[in-house]
Amino acid sequence: MSDEKNLNDDFNEAVNDAKESAKDFGHEAEKTLSDAKNVAIIAHITLIGWIIALVMNSNKKSAFGSFYIRQMLGFIILSFVGFIPIIGWVFSLVLFVAWIMSLVTAAGGTMKPSFLLGNQFQEWFKSI
Repeated sequence: MSDEKNLNDDFNEAVNDAKESAKDFGHEAEKTLSDAKNVAIIAHITLIGWIIALVMNSNKKSAFGSFYIRQMLGFIILSFVGFIPIIGWVFSLVLFVAWIMSLVTAAGGTMKPSFLLGNQFQEWFKSI
């Protein structure tokens, strides 16, 4: 009887330890996602924000942060088309809509490529 009680106590202790470890893992995963989400959102704020996000992501690289850094680098390069009269202005409006959609998906915590060359940006800038 005593052996059964000791075995039961050991089992309950192991279960409680596993629950604690799962909680700790959940908190760490949440913190990591939060840091990556901050990098992704900061990358959307002008060229200076992109540079800050690049530096932040180089310290603690995350796939989520890198995804949006590559996305925004493509948008920054495409923004130079806006200097072409008329056609560039229309393109700038489309680029602005793509930027808003990218910002919303980054804030939502999902990695969704932009409809405007998003997959190509990921392939072209995969070294970042």
